[in-house]
Amino acid sequence: MAPRDYYEVLGVPRGAGEDDVRKAYRKIAFESHPDRNPGDKAAEQRFKEATEAYEVLRDPDKRARYDQFGHAGVAGPGGGGAGGVDFSGFDLADALRAFMRDFGGFEDLFAGAPGGRGPAGRRMARGDDLQVRLKLTLEEIATGVEKKIRVKHLKSCPTCGGRGGKGEETCPQCHGRGQVRHVQQSIFGQFVNVTTCPRCDGEGRTFKERCPTCGGEGRVPDTETITVRVPAGVANGNFIPLRGLGDAAPRGGQAGDLIVLIEEREHPVFERDGSDLRIDVPISFTTAALGGRVEVPTLSGAPANLEVRPGTASGHIMRVRGRGLASLRGAPGDLVARLVVWVPSRLSTQEKKLLEQLGNAEGLKPPRPGKGLFERMKDAFAG
Repeated sequence: MAPRDYYEVLGVPRGAGEDDVRKAYRKIAFESHPDRNPGDKAAEQRFKEATEAYEVLRDPDKRARYDQFGHAGVAGPGGGGAGGVDFSGFDLADALRAFMRDFGGFEDLFAGAPGGRGPAGRRMARGDDLQVRLKLTLEEIATGVEKKIRVKHLKSCPTCGGRGGKGEETCPQCHGRGQVRHVQQSIFGQFVNVTTCPRCDGEGRTFKERCPTCGGEGRVPDTETITVRVPAGVANGNFIPLRGLGDAAPRGGQAGDLIVLIEEREHPVFERDGSDLRIDVPISFTTAALGGRVEVPTLSGAPANLEVRPGTASGHIMRVRGRGLASLRGAPGDLVARLVVWVPSRLSTQEKKLLEQLGNAEGLKPPRPGKGLFERMKDAFAG
């Protein structure tokens, strides 16, 4: 299936300004974000689709190629020209990172723009965000849990305190501008190419003496054990942002964040449906016919007892209120039990005789299909 038009996805006209594109994406992203729609695959797809559209339309170069060549202009490395975008592997994690880069997490968990201003008002780089996947069982999701994870990241250099060296001075190559200009002459005229200063990495400042530990970078590799507190009721695709625990920024900028992405392990007994838990409960024919009490396992381990009414059909649904999963927003879910009549595969001679006697009883024979059923079947096969 061909991808939808990016302007149509965001609901903006082709002449929409940058602010209009940003506002349109923000509205769709917040409405369809996985944290607000746990387990909703359609909402997840809308979120990814809107993010993909935003990533192209927010960038003037990518947008120009898209306007000229369509999706072919931004598909794959170099598509439609240098700097194409490959969305073939664009998954939920990529969409979440793009969303948090510009808007942060829900409830303003990531308030503030990336980076900042350092001494003398110069632009400070921001450390990279890191992502880890945390797999949880349904039991851990039901109660909430603390997990310890080992993270490899860049931390602030302990020798220079993240500054990178001693004797800070104006960069002699770019003279504090952070950029260098290269002028080239051609038969078509003069071309000026402006690039980031390679000596100061665009900061406009250097050091007379670089730190021997970090080589002037202001950060060093480190492995750290971090405790993550997971609230009860999280769902697959939810994320927990840990501010400042990503990579440290070079030379004193703002540290990146560590994004913990929740993955849910499949349970051997229960199936999750939002905050509800579903389970198939086998019952005997006699219990279905005569009624009785059935013991149903729960996630907490303490069984729940259900009263089965006489004449209950296989597939009948019963609910145990409040015995599902906790919810991040609202009341806990239910335990939904589907009663399934169990048929034994092996019978003793005595059991066979008893069942044959029951089978001959007129009251235990199923009703015969009506004439209308056979006529409908005949018409179906004839068609």
